[in-house]
Amino acid sequence: MAALFGRRLRKGMASAALAAAAVAALSASQAPGLTDSDTGRHRTDTPAADTDTDPGATDDSYYTDLPPLNSPTETPSSDDSDGNTGDTEAGIPATVLDAYKKAEAALAESKPGCNLPWELLAAIGWVESGQARGGRVDANGTTLSPILGPPLNGNGFAKITDTDGGAYDGDTVHDRAVGPMQFIPSTWESWGSDGNADGKKDPNNIYDAALAAGRYLCAGDRDLSVTSQLHAAILSYNHSQDYLNTVLKWLEYYRKGTHEVPDGRGALPTDRSDDSDGPSPSPSPTPPVTTTPNTPKPGGTKPGGGTTSPAPAEPGSPSPSPTPPTATETVARLEDAGTGELTAMAGDAFGERVSVRAESASGVGVPKVRVRFTIVGDTDATFTGGETVATVTTSATGTATAPTLQAGEKTGDFTVRAAVVGRTLSGLDYTATVTERQADTLVRTSDTTLTCTPGGQFAEAVEVKATYKGAVADGVAATATLVKSADDPTQNDKGPYFKDADGNPVRTLTGLETDANGLLKLPQLYADDTTGTFLLRINTTGGATLTVELTVEAATAS
Repeated sequence: MAALFGRRLRKGMASAALAAAAVAALSASQAPGLTDSDTGRHRTDTPAADTDTDPGATDDSYYTDLPPLNSPTETPSSDDSDGNTGDTEAGIPATVLDAYKKAEAALAESKPGCNLPWELLAAIGWVESGQARGGRVDANGTTLSPILGPPLNGNGFAKITDTDGGAYDGDTVHDRAVGPMQFIPSTWESWGSDGNADGKKDPNNIYDAALAAGRYLCAGDRDLSVTSQLHAAILSYNHSQDYLNTVLKWLEYYRKGTHEVPDGRGALPTDRSDDSDGPSPSPSPTPPVTTTPNTPKPGGTKPGGGTTSPAPAEPGSPSPSPTPPTATETVARLEDAGTGELTAMAGDAFGERVSVRAESASGVGVPKVRVRFTIVGDTDATFTGGETVATVTTSATGTATAPTLQAGEKTGDFTVRAAVVGRTLSGLDYTATVTERQADTLVRTSDTTLTCTPGGQFAEAVEVKATYKGAVADGVAATATLVKSADDPTQNDKGPYFKDADGNPVRTLTGLETDANGLLKLPQLYADDTTGTFLLRINTTGGATLTVELTVEAATAS
């Protein structure tokens, strides 16, 4: 396999011409209208966050290796006596590849308009962790050893104090990016997913991490088949022009074809954006905890790698002023901001939204503070868009309002919890209630008189329509009973009847439910030999009741 330029962009290149060519290769795919001025910034929890104040899905470090310039071989030929499977870089470990494709399939079902290609996840997986360090995962997709980024202590990276108590990254002082897709813990709290259906959301599991990354990239109404939106999605993951260019190169490369390799046998990248001292060593067969990037040198990270040195102080210059507290650090408490009663019927949107206010010790609203709203409890309710966690930045008055709650089918109470991101302040809990679907009105859809001769059957089945406050009441539970009289709701023992599966008379039907249009059509009614006027009573959850008259009389002589 020829050692073509582009196989790796190595630090410390001896040839200036070669370095210039590498820069040109990176620049070739720059997105229109983007600059390097924001390089290294990220968005956390939601791609809509303020990039000037919020770190994002990952830290600033990533692998800068570029793909080979030639197209990869998609599948090795069965008659290839040399066993050549194409470029090593085109091989993706089997479990990792499966995770990417399963995430693509899941998003195609839940967000078909996003058009997420699995190759994009593969491109990001390569630059973030080298496909989980060459596919070092177990049979369930969990990394054999943790993959951790550097402590986000402000030394060359954003400063993020601990938000997870070390639960994900083992660090109780600062956050660190975690797992094969390198999620910051606070971001994982919002986007964590269960991609392998084992009941857990583990950032160290490639199935979970790949699905979470896909959901993050598909946030809002993004359509990744649109170039500008594809670029925006990648930049939301790591707001760096060089990062965008690198991911796009790998995306293009993988789209030309890949092949599967055994787990643990994938190629390993060598060059990192935060490492100017040469390639990283390959891991040993049983490595200790893997720290993805090397510790950066003081002074911060330049776009595309390398570091800057802090400027020396001028002789006799005054000591620098203390760093002012961030907006988050000035928050003393969360207060309710006028949240009303949180009640909705199953399947409906809640009419009220949770609203809170971040206040300083003096009671002043604090803007630009991130507040996380979390749905807690045994419920299938979600926020609009299907998420159970939403992070909102406070307004100029310090107010943050959660997205609209959407009730599921589970009835009962659950909790919406509001907390300040990055602080250990007491949060606020709100009780929300989902009630059964209800109807307050029932009407027949026909005004035809229901008559029958003894021993015969009624020509028309009874059909009713249910509404609630004038709107269609779908999925409402109902019962139908042939009652003895208007004042006696007990089941009649004579007169009209329904039939069960065996053809036996039945005068009470339970387990009925209105359809999507609020309609309920009862089975065929039959009459025994008793003549007279009889009553059919239909009841629904919510109190709607309708009584229908049924007449059984002998046929008149013609």
